[in-house]
Amino acid sequence: MWNSYTEANPEFQDDKVPESWFFHNNEQDANRLASLVARGKKQAGSGLYYWYQEANADLPKINTKHIITDFDGKAQAIIEITKVDTIPFNQISKEYAALDMGTDIEPLKKWKKAHWVFFENTIKDNKKKLSEDMLIVCERFETIWTVKD
Repeated sequence: MWNSYTEANPEFQDDKVPESWFFHNNEQDANRLASLVARGKKQAGSGLYYWYQEANADLPKINTKHIITDFDGKAQAIIEITKVDTIPFNQISKEYAALDMGTDIEPLKKWKKAHWVFFENTIKDNKKKLSEDMLIVCERFETIWTVKD
């Protein structure tokens, strides 16, 4: 996928191949979310600020590209980060939730439920507790390339 992108966009041919990964932690959700990204419906992703602290990692940077894959690692889309904010869980907006969930049907309700469960499952081994004011790293992105048939 990166080769076809750089052939069509030669100004990026000297760039390093972006990191590739999938959303979520299971096949069904990873494949569903990759499809939403490829169709331009999912335009945001959310992570716990705590994860960045624990890993001593920098927050995502604007203009960074990533290759989004399905659960099996097959490239589905290239995204580019357009905005990064750190927002308390209880202050996530309906607008942002719609971008992250890829739907405008009860996006905030769905976002809170899905992310609370996901975050809870990822930190339960650390004995860390979630809170309504925990910080969320909110990345907005644009899908700039998809699988070409």
